[in-house]
Amino acid sequence: MKALFLTNEYPPHIYGGAGVHVDYLSRELAKLMEVEVRCFGDQNSHEGNLAVRGFGLDTSDWSCPKPLRSTLGAVRRCTDFNTTNIDAQIVHCHTWYAHFGGILAKKNYGIPMVITVHSLEPLRPWKREQLAGGYDFSLWVEKTALEMADAVIAVSHETKRDIERLFDVKSERLHVIYNGIDLDEYRHVESTDALKRFGIDPARPYLLFVGRITRQKGIVHLVRAIEFMDPDFQIVLCAGAPDTKEIGAEMKAAVERVTAQRPGVIWIEEMVDKATVRELYSHAAVFCCPSIYEPFGIINLEAMACETAVVASAVGGIKEVVVDGETGFLVPLDQMSESPFEPRDPQQFSRDLATKINELMRNPPLREEFGKAGRRRAEEKFSWSAIARDVKTLYTQLLSS
Repeated sequence: MKALFLTNEYPPHIYGGAGVHVDYLSRELAKLMEVEVRCFGDQNSHEGNLAVRGFGLDTSDWSCPKPLRSTLGAVRRCTDFNTTNIDAQIVHCHTWYAHFGGILAKKNYGIPMVITVHSLEPLRPWKREQLAGGYDFSLWVEKTALEMADAVIAVSHETKRDIERLFDVKSERLHVIYNGIDLDEYRHVESTDALKRFGIDPARPYLLFVGRITRQKGIVHLVRAIEFMDPDFQIVLCAGAPDTKEIGAEMKAAVERVTAQRPGVIWIEEMVDKATVRELYSHAAVFCCPSIYEPFGIINLEAMACETAVVASAVGGIKEVVVDGETGFLVPLDQMSESPFEPRDPQQFSRDLATKINELMRNPPLREEFGKAGRRRAEEKFSWSAIARDVKTLYTQLLSS
């Protein structure tokens, strides 16, 4: 049995949780069976059971509006995925960018299509800022692919409920398989070289955020919460790759306002490597994930594996990763307002985040207790080896039926 993964992201071109998922799952699954990955980029490798090939894109003669290049480029590469012969018995798609490729493979090559849902387009209306009319295409291709897939994997039970509510997917085709964590890679480390490089004082506690600058991750709400936080700890915002120029400018203005009022705010404006982020997690007093939408929230799991207490919004799959009062605190997010980007009361959400962060910052023994419990939960529930076995079992069931 051989599986073909179709994906936008794959190392070294990773910017989100879906890319992390495909990276680890493909490598772990290749210990059990043959896996080929076709992705966006220039990758080209073959080691053991795992082959990876990137597909490039020349847009030099394109005259369409810039926001449409993302969606139309995805269609072009999905077509290229299929003009290269497919000899796999199953095709497995990750994110809507690859769904059209899966549809073509299912129809043209007659093989079953599996889709892992990392997020859902109807629940990310702010993507219209980035994609313009291409957002309507992403809605269409996602709905079409999910409703014709032979199996749909939700990364959390909350995501499963969203799929059932929004799409016509038969219950027997819908499965829950969690995201995972490499427990050898994500662990507490003692080194502090990265902290010193970015001007973080290892002797003083700090709050940490890691993620992209996007509406989904709620970073602006966290920055607004800083004015309600105690002044005696550092705040490290490891935040880069803004979705749009507009949200990038909004983030910059918000950080400038708080740094003028409060010392100790450090903004790392880049996507850092794994060794660096592991150090940042390991020495943070508290990690905060203020997402307004999160099907799973793998960053919380990374922080927990590094023995760091978490304060996160109580949305989506986060509620299945972070245990309130045991591995961290969950902050309720009121029903969204008419704006697709804001909670109903954004200031109250920011105040609530600050309240829980302050509570943990004032209680080092509780932080340590939460951190130890977070590591235990990561070990017990979220190993990649177990997840790979579950995925292979699903493949076997599909092919046998």
